[in-house]
Amino acid sequence: MKLKLLALTAASLLSFSSFAQQDGFLPSQFAEQKKFELDFLNAVKSDRFKVHLSELTKNPHIAGTPENELVKDYMVNIMSAAGMNVKVWPYDVYLPNHPGKSELQIISPVQMTLSQKEGALPEDPFSDDPRLHLGFNAFSGSGDVTAEVVYVNYGTREDFMKLAEMGVPLAGKVAIARYGGNFRGYKAKYAEQYGMVGLVVYTDPKDSGFTRGEVYPKGPFFNETTIQRGSMLTLDFTGDPLTPNRPALPLDGAKKIKRDDPADVDFHTIPVTPIGYGAAKEILSRMTGSEAPEAWQGGLPFKYRITGGEALKVRVMVDQKPDFIRANNVIGTFEGSEHPDEWIILGSHYDAWSFGATDPNSGTAMLLTFAEALGELYKKGQKPSRSILIGHWDAEEQGVIGSTEWVEHLKKELGAKTVSYMNFDGGVSGRNFGAAAAPTLKKLIIDASKEVAYPDSAKTVFEVWAGKNPEPGIGNLGGGSDHIAFYMHVGIPSLSGGSGGPTAYHSNYDNFHYYSKFSDPSFKMGGAVAQLFGLVAIRQANAAVIPYDVPRYSKDLKGHFEQAVKNVKTIDPNFAGFDQVESALAKLEASSTAYYKNLHRSLSEETIHSSHLKKINTGLIGLEKSWIDPKGMYYGEWYKSLYVCNDPFSGYASWILPGIQYEVAIKNTARLEEWDTRYAKAILDLSKKIDKLTKLLEPKKIR
Repeated sequence: MKLKLLALTAASLLSFSSFAQQDGFLPSQFAEQKKFELDFLNAVKSDRFKVHLSELTKNPHIAGTPENELVKDYMVNIMSAAGMNVKVWPYDVYLPNHPGKSELQIISPVQMTLSQKEGALPEDPFSDDPRLHLGFNAFSGSGDVTAEVVYVNYGTREDFMKLAEMGVPLAGKVAIARYGGNFRGYKAKYAEQYGMVGLVVYTDPKDSGFTRGEVYPKGPFFNETTIQRGSMLTLDFTGDPLTPNRPALPLDGAKKIKRDDPADVDFHTIPVTPIGYGAAKEILSRMTGSEAPEAWQGGLPFKYRITGGEALKVRVMVDQKPDFIRANNVIGTFEGSEHPDEWIILGSHYDAWSFGATDPNSGTAMLLTFAEALGELYKKGQKPSRSILIGHWDAEEQGVIGSTEWVEHLKKELGAKTVSYMNFDGGVSGRNFGAAAAPTLKKLIIDASKEVAYPDSAKTVFEVWAGKNPEPGIGNLGGGSDHIAFYMHVGIPSLSGGSGGPTAYHSNYDNFHYYSKFSDPSFKMGGAVAQLFGLVAIRQANAAVIPYDVPRYSKDLKGHFEQAVKNVKTIDPNFAGFDQVESALAKLEASSTAYYKNLHRSLSEETIHSSHLKKINTGLIGLEKSWIDPKGMYYGEWYKSLYVCNDPFSGYASWILPGIQYEVAIKNTARLEEWDTRYAKAILDLSKKIDKLTKLLEPKKIR
């Protein structure tokens, strides 16, 4: 983008400058950037979101099926028409995309086959599609077992520890667990570790059902037949299970890659099947053992009990055979006019368990809407300075596989070029806005939310989002989606955001009819989310200096380490603190303050030497890499970030300072000094990088 002034009103320049001077823009860019943003906001057509969502969700499209290929082709066509350079990246990955054979029965005291599929509803024209599968969990073990039953609550690590403390016999039993509390795969992992032979998983009405409100089709909550599908994969890395740390290149390609033997991979071996709470009621209501703790009681109209008793026998049979399927990532690029080798990447997966109206394709439809809006400007010559890429990932549902393979494939290039990764898995699933992000990106989201109108309201997204608070809260990223490899393996600042609400999560009811009735009947949130995160992308793409909030590292880390010390004291009351880290944090705060002051002065006075801009931006891209430790985590070396990781005991929760969090979780104090050293080293490395950037902000008139 050329640095020239265009005539705009003084009021519009003033409203923009409060953002721009602090966040990477030169005064000579203000007018042109403001025009770019206004033109973009006007180019976003909310009605296109509805069109895209309808087309994307016409068919059930699980990974590896012809129907998923149709979704891929649709995205390629739309993005190409918008002016993007589109490339399909194929990978052959190992996964189950079909339930195989599965049965769940009560054998005694009565004989009963329990439902494993949602009921067809006359109100929902999608619900009787013959291509819809039974409920199944990918990467279940195969087996045929009949045994007594034990209710394990949510099946968390703490729940199983509690059962062991209570002396409940678990070996040789079938577990029944409700969804929630952790990633579903850990329910199977812990059940197997305690010697159990099978697992049945259901969504309790207390968590999503009649106790929450009207159930589908009258309301948004789970009815008694609604089933949450999902992967059970819980390896110590993310991605294709046979190719850790390397891409699963096509088997028919010229360059072959070594794949691990499935027999050597630590897959679950016990059979697992998900059901609705109507079927679960048949098991739970027949249990005769001691009452479960009050906190374990669910929403069904009887007392939940820990054991089923000798008379109650349940049969779980699963015959599921993973195989190689072709997963296709679709990557589109708007090439930057001045810095094409600096990338801002937005993404969402597109494969679904059924129709995928909320998860994931509300995010997919939003990104297509964004592509068309930016494409309108691009064709008129209003091109972003940096490249903006959109990635549509395949095979996410079976274990965040497609995106991980691409990141492993382009690891070095992505680490060197990528400014940020922004994830929108199910990004427009309701009308409640929210976000989680790396420290450097949080301010960008908040600033953009002040510029976008909340649909059918006189307020901005910021005003609705913040409510009565002076500023909305932005969380920290955990696990469960396609940001993992970018953020936790390579060290690319990442965010996840959008709008949410009650959904028909991973069920056969997650379709266009459900969305039009309960998620967003107006279909306007898709446009608003595209506008907001479009601004976040455009501001990163056009700023002279990448607009990271660098001082936020120091601010957030101070609080995180204060909490870490409190956590350590729960296992060692005499722990005095992380001395090396404390010293390093003081240095980081000083470095960050100096950088911020010099940047603000240099931008406002336009004294950044033009020859330094490339070095500054390259240095900024490298900041997050200070957290990437080659040794990785003790629970899995693939996870490299010392700053953040998904909780290895629950799968979803965000662990900040995961090295320390892990020691607290396993009650180990032997490595605390090592972590003090490793974290201090990373913080000092970050400080040194910031100091180099500060020196580059020399007071010389920009040329």
